[in-house]
Amino acid sequence: MKKLVSKFVAIGIFLAGLVALASPAQAVDPIYTGYFSNLAVSGYDPVAYFTEGRPVKGNSSITHSYMGAQWRFASEENKALFVEAPDQYAPQYGGYCAWAVSQGYTASADPEQWSIVDGKLYLNYDANVQRRWQKDIPGFIAAADENWPSIRGR
Repeated sequence: MKKLVSKFVAIGIFLAGLVALASPAQAVDPIYTGYFSNLAVSGYDPVAYFTEGRPVKGNSSITHSYMGAQWRFASEENKALFVEAPDQYAPQYGGYCAWAVSQGYTASADPEQWSIVDGKLYLNYDANVQRRWQKDIPGFIAAADENWPSIRGR
């Protein structure tokens, strides 16, 4: 009898897990910060991609709070540019992997895997995903632009 009860408990736990997976996903945070941090772009300066053409770590003493995340900057000048026009410098899709968003889901992004297209910053999960992204950037941007509102609203 104990074995039978144990099997029913295990089946119940399994079924509860399936129900949880089938339930609507929670809304994603507007800015990707990881699980144990509140740092946008993993602490990299989003403005530096545009002004220096490369990823640059931000300074922990030069910060700005925007959309529920803490942003770091390499200089006060970069901070001022961001504060004046955050939508111009913040990565698209809240800093989530742009290729993943094009596929209908979110994934973390590596600040070292980036591109600027038509004046907008896009981040990717890793170098392999970046190579995949580069095969059809306009198509992936179009798909991600279409997917992002529903992903955000989950």
